[in-house]
Amino acid sequence: MKKAASIPVTFVALMWMIHIFQVVYRIDLGNLGIYPRDLHTITGILTSPLIHGSWEHLLSNTFPLLVLALLLFLTYEKIATAVWTMNYLFTGLLVWLFARDSYHIGASGIIYGLASFLLFSGFFRMDIKAIAIASGVAIFYGGMVWGILPIQPGVSWESHLFGGIVGFILAFIYRNKYKDAVIELHENEVSTRKTFEDFLENK
Repeated sequence: MKKAASIPVTFVALMWMIHIFQVVYRIDLGNLGIYPRDLHTITGILTSPLIHGSWEHLLSNTFPLLVLALLLFLTYEKIATAVWTMNYLFTGLLVWLFARDSYHIGASGIIYGLASFLLFSGFFRMDIKAIAIASGVAIFYGGMVWGILPIQPGVSWESHLFGGIVGFILAFIYRNKYKDAVIELHENEVSTRKTFEDFLENK
């Protein structure tokens, strides 16, 4: 649990420290966000998820990010780091390439990527664990689907949309990861049992 929680907990703590720094010193770090197709802000792919424009913005991202990231790291331990990293980088890259001309900040793109990965993994894997997690995500975060539409001023719906797309693709890429491991384990168990039975017969 401790190891699995380290990445999302550290990330959220960093989000909070940066925002407190902004408030205490009255500094606006919005220029560390992504401004699409501006080479000066390409580093925003790394920094923009850590920057938030208000306490409300920060709070609205904190809880879902923690919950979804912990679900990822606790239930898909072997691929969690890779999924987290690719979701982080490719969502930001797509925003930088295709979003409208405006500064994009906040961790909501990562959140949508995590939700999408957990949801679609249930459809692609069709095992009990994945379906249970997908059902929970659909129940508690199903309303997030409205966030991919350009209906709320000042919200980076592009980050939501691209995060959802990246999560879907990652769920498809990793759809058989654990299934292969289960098959291999079963084959090893069968082989071990056969060897033991042969030993008893020869004895």
